Amino acid sequence: MSAAPGSWTGTPVTVVGIGADGWDGLGRAAREAVGDAEVLFGSVRQLALVPPTVAAHRVTWPSPLLPALPGLLERHGGARLCVLASGDPMFYGIGVTLARLLGAQALRVLPQPSSASLACARLGWPLAETPVVSVVGRPLATVLPELADGRRLLVLSADEHTPRDLARLLGGHGFGGSELTVLEQLGGSAERRRAGIAQQWEHPPGDPLNVVAITCSADPDRPRATRLPGLPDELFGGDGQLTKHEVRALTLAALAPAPGELLWDVGGGSGSIAIEWCRAHAGNRAVAFERLERRRRQIADNATVLGVPHIQVRGEVRGELAADTGIAAPDAIFVGGGLTQDGVLETCWAQLRQGGRLVANAVTAESESLLLNWSNAQGGILRKFQIYRGEPLGSFTTWRPQLPVTQWSVVKTARSFPAEA
Repeated sequence: MSAAPGSWTGTPVTVVGIGADGWDGLGRAAREAVGDAEVLFGSVRQLALVPPTVAAHRVTWPSPLLPALPGLLERHGGARLCVLASGDPMFYGIGVTLARLLGAQALRVLPQPSSASLACARLGWPLAETPVVSVVGRPLATVLPELADGRRLLVLSADEHTPRDLARLLGGHGFGGSELTVLEQLGGSAERRRAGIAQQWEHPPGDPLNVVAITCSADPDRPRATRLPGLPDELFGGDGQLTKHEVRALTLAALAPAPGELLWDVGGGSGSIAIEWCRAHAGNRAVAFERLERRRRQIADNATVLGVPHIQVRGEVRGELAADTGIAAPDAIFVGGGLTQDGVLETCWAQLRQGGRLVANAVTAESESLLLNWSNAQGGILRKFQIYRGEPLGSFTTWRPQLPVTQWSVVKTARSFPAEA
């Protein structure tokens, strides 16, 4: 999609939310907006809810929609346009896409209650305290970071098979005892509710228009996987090339992720830093750079298992940047591998935006010396961590030291010196 917000020169596009109760559920303003339209956009199901007495030319959304949307709007730009959306157009709906494409001033949005509002009304759940995850056009695994024992959440289903697939996902990740409630055709005459336990789910597929409510129940014998940094090491598969969980928690604290930010994880190994960065907030993004193909596979596998399959996995950072100049500049960079390779730190520093953070960990004398030199040139903070773990020694307990880790963290400012080759 490549239109600049504010460039729309046609009449404002009206976006009307319509629920499962159809035309009868619309208020006067929404009915008048639909009736006044010359061109009416929507899905087959949404267009069928509008009575044939509405004279507008009806255009069914193509699939895939997003690449075709700018052309569709341009083709009909001289007409009065109305777009139909499910429920609240600004709640995971087409209204969000249109606002990004055309700008808010080009829209007139008339919402109906969202599916989440209706679901919480039926269940007696507080809407403001209930997380919502959409798996419409998104991998089902994106639900996983939201799971926690006793927590309640809503999942906006992709189709009639989502409840079954969700039950299997929960059962495979230590939440098989969770209670599922499927709410179909909310607000319509065919509204229906079905409930059951995830690991015992035997209901056949129902209506494709459904929301799944989950009351989470965790297996106490499985490791906890929260959004806070420092996941148990055993949750990551791979060859052991992993930032261990104590140092990982300290590293994420230094990187200081904020919602919507982009991380480069250079020398990704098992992908643990990129994965925990993205689990910190649903809007966070990451690119993991790893030169070995088998490790790139393990990063992708770990990202899927831990609920952040949207992480990009690329090859060696200098080669990738030379081949693709479209890689977005990061808000933060972690260098966990390849520190002593010629040009890696220089490349990362040059790509980091002003105000961005760089954190690098070293476990060898050579890489530690490099960080000392960079700290002298650019400032920042040097720390050294020594972690001990209690382990059995016969019938006693002894402290086993882990490899000491030197960490350099720095914010790139206008006063920072250019990196020297």
